Amino acid sequence: MIAEDHPLFRSGVRNLLRTTDDLEVVGEAASGEEALALVEQLQPDLVLMDIRMPGMNGIEATRLIKETHPAVEVLILTMFRDDQSVFTAMRVGAKGYILKDSDEEELLQSIRMVGNGGAVFSSDIAGRMMHYFSQPQTVPAQDPAFAELTKREMAILERIAEGDSNAEIAARLHISSKTVANYVSNILNKLQVSDRHAAKRLVQKAREE
Repeated sequence: MIAEDHPLFRSGVRNLLRTTDDLEVVGEAASGEEALALVEQLQPDLVLMDIRMPGMNGIEATRLIKETHPAVEVLILTMFRDDQSVFTAMRVGAKGYILKDSDEEELLQSIRMVGNGGAVFSSDIAGRMMHYFSQPQTVPAQDPAFAELTKREMAILERIAEGDSNAEIAARLHISSKTVANYVSNILNKLQVSDRHAAKRLVQKAREE
């Protein structure tokens, strides 16, 4: 099943899959909500999922699909190549992440691999993931000062430490600015600091120790 809000791109993927003998498109959705409804109705083997769509985004749709239909595999196909999008997609259950500028053969191979239970990343994403895991953590999570923070709060604190605004954090994590503001308030309370600048200084101090 294809979940993609751009009709022209969706048509191109559909036509590509029609050239194969082993892959069949059983449905198409233009939003996260449509994707959920079609998965319930069609029970596809795999969903080819865009991230940015009207209404519910592809990350949230993937999370709900995997919660209700764990046997349905999800392969993310997107233009987003930032680390946070990749790791968030993996955490909610996607088995693959490839970019829309991948060539046709790479896309077909990726669909087959994920459809058969494997995991796959485009070469660009895989290289950057290896680099990411070879780097030290931005925020020293083992520090007692951060012990009460959840993983999402730690991720937001990392962005605060890098100087990102709430709007920038919201765009990076695919959540609303209001949700970020609520997280920031919780982080400040848990760290017992007055503002985000104080939180940033706390992180910098922890890095130096």
